[in-house]
Amino acid sequence: MPQTTSVPCFLDIEFCQSDECSFPFAIAWSLPNGQMKTVMIEPDDSWLPDDGDPPDVDLRYLREQGVPLIELAQVLHEDLPDQTVYVDGLDPDESLVEMIFEAVSMDAPFEVAPVSELITTLSLADIEDWRRSLMFQHGLEPQLPENGVYALLMLAEQQGLVEVSGQADDPSDDPTDEV
Repeated sequence: MPQTTSVPCFLDIEFCQSDECSFPFAIAWSLPNGQMKTVMIEPDDSWLPDDGDPPDVDLRYLREQGVPLIELAQVLHEDLPDQTVYVDGLDPDESLVEMIFEAVSMDAPFEVAPVSELITTLSLADIEDWRRSLMFQHGLEPQLPENGVYALLMLAEQQGLVEVSGQADDPSDDPTDEV
């Protein structure tokens, strides 16, 4: 019998913030089966300052390598329909999600909630301390959104929030594997 896994979905967005502008440029999210996806985001022209490039962001790279917003929105609709997606609660992730979907005139297919609504036995400060500790222990760079999602997945697993049903097939029981 195949093994199935149900994992809470997580999301992390890296963003540029300056006096002139604020916009998302990288996003990572997990799926209910525990897989992760991450992409660079091609910014909408309306997000950018009129006079020059925003600091600390390579716009040329984002325009060349970033996923167009309409494609990102479509993939998120396919991957996370009717889900509650948990975020670390430190960044303005909910407003960044709204920015992405407003730019393409679509509604987000999921609800954004802080991880403290999932892990209710700890305070947000304790959750953040634990998350940072996991990132440090595993040598994860905190500015990469996929690392933020990975740390939240590890936290959920350690809290017993990952459900596994069925049994994995044992290759030693395979009758076709005779010598």
